[in-house]
Amino acid sequence: TKDGNTLLHEMQIQNPTACMIARIATAQDDITGDGTTSAVLVVGEMMKQAERHLSDGVHPRLLCEGIELAKTSLLEYIDRTALVKDCADRDLLLQIAQCSLRTKMHRVH
Repeated sequence: TKDGNTLLHEMQIQNPTACMIARIATAQDDITGDGTTSAVLVVGEMMKQAERHLSDGVHPRLLCEGIELAKTSLLEYIDRTALVKDCADRDLLLQIAQCSLRTKMHRVH
């Protein structure tokens, strides 16, 4: 399987940072049922960039404030650009299901 949440549950994680990332992935899976690998990749990249800025002398509090500003801006953008769809539209629901299942199943040729 390529399910990130399954892999994280099977690993015995000792590092505190890795444990935090595993908890993020678990929360992502509990809320949406998908996207654990993406969540881990995004958090990993954020941490890599934070480390770079910290080594340049940026204060950790400033980094946290920047992340909060970015989160607020992103949530506002999502609210502005979200589309209202008919949840009873069978074709739309099939497209959503196919898209989601494509990330979980391998095509046999």
